[in-house]
Amino acid sequence: MKRILVVDDEEDVRRVACTFLEDAGYETYEACNGIEALEVCEKVSCDLVITDLVMPEKEGAETVMELRKLYPDIGIIAMSGVMGAEFYLRAARMLGAGATLLKPFTREELIDSVESMLVS
Repeated sequence: MKRILVVDDEEDVRRVACTFLEDAGYETYEACNGIEALEVCEKVSCDLVITDLVMPEKEGAETVMELRKLYPDIGIIAMSGVMGAEFYLRAARMLGAGATLLKPFTREELIDSVESMLVS
């Protein structure tokens, strides 16, 4: 079973994403910021991290860079729903995210993005 970490400071977003992923057969973990995300990755061998880009304490872009450095083979999907999200998502790709997701997303958009990352 593939392990996916969902990182977002909004609990509702994390819960919805984890529900979608668990219903699709994935094992999920949660973190509310980049600091927690790195702690989870130290303890659990995650196949994929889905991270928001605008968060308190440790932003997603910083988290993407650190994950890419520490875990070069891990899949990373960056997501954002803030005004100007396209700019942040393009930057995240340049920093190492393999895919991006615009919030709010549908179940199908999330699962399609995850499946494309885990196949490649």
